[in-house]
Amino acid sequence: MNRFQTLTPSTLDRASFARAFADIYEHSPWVAEKAFDLGQGPEIDVIETLHQRMSDVLLSADHASQLALINAHPDLAGKAAVQGELTEASTNEQAGAGIHQCTAEEFQRFTELNDAYKAKFAFPFIMAVKGSNRHQILAAFETRIHNSVEAEFKEALAQINKIALFRLLQL
Repeated sequence: MNRFQTLTPSTLDRASFARAFADIYEHSPWVAEKAFDLGQGPEIDVIETLHQRMSDVLLSADHASQLALINAHPDLAGKAAVQGELTEASTNEQAGAGIHQCTAEEFQRFTELNDAYKAKFAFPFIMAVKGSNRHQILAAFETRIHNSVEAEFKEALAQINKIALFRLLQL
């Protein structure tokens, strides 16, 4: 069990909690707000416990809210990354996977896959890229593009929850 290094969630008021955890789920502070509303005991000072609570909030949300959160995520190696418009967390995650080191051919393949994926699923490809490299990400893209919409929606939520855990472990 891991404890937060930079804050103690159980001691925060709602506004401070929402600010501290607003971007754990990309541009979706509602996840933090709903997690706070479930109560403030010392158990949420354990990263895995707070993560489970936040994961449950996401998984119990209505489809429209889940889809909005999925759509809040940037394309991997997409225009937002190239133009420097990602959140700090997304920038660090993509850089850690070496996406910024793509060759012109790899960048073109990411663009093609992003476009094909969004045309098929109507939301961006999401992968928790920490611990992966650009070659593994492209391979996952190539595999997952053949999934059903339902399977890929569930996979997107699972990947978002993995990303959230990685982000919480940084605090």
